[in-house]
Amino acid sequence: MEILKRPILTEKAAALGEKISRYAFVVDTNANKIQIRTAVETMYGVTVEAVNTMVVAGKTRMRGTKSGFTVGRTNRYKKAVVTLAKGETIDFYSNI
Repeated sequence: MEILKRPILTEKAAALGEKISRYAFVVDTNANKIQIRTAVETMYGVTVEAVNTMVVAGKTRMRGTKSGFTVGRTNRYKKAVVTLAKGETIDFYSNI
C-alpha cells in the first residue's frame, strides 16, 4: 500500500508551507496518522510534529450532452496536513 499518493500544490498549501512549515498530501484512504507520519519522515528525511487528516467528499458534476444532462460524482479522497519541526522544510521542486 502506497501511503503518500501526491503532494497538494495549490496556492493555499504553498502559503502554509512558507509560513509555518505545514504541507498537504493526498494519502491512502485507509492510512492512519502514524503511518502517514512515518511515510513522510522516511521519504523526505524530516521530523514531523503533528498530522491532521480529513476526508474530502466528492463533488457532484453535471455536463450537458446531446442526449441530455449527465450527472456524476468525483471521487472522495483523504487529505493529510503535516506540521514539521521548527526550521525544517520540504522542497517539492528540487527534482524537476
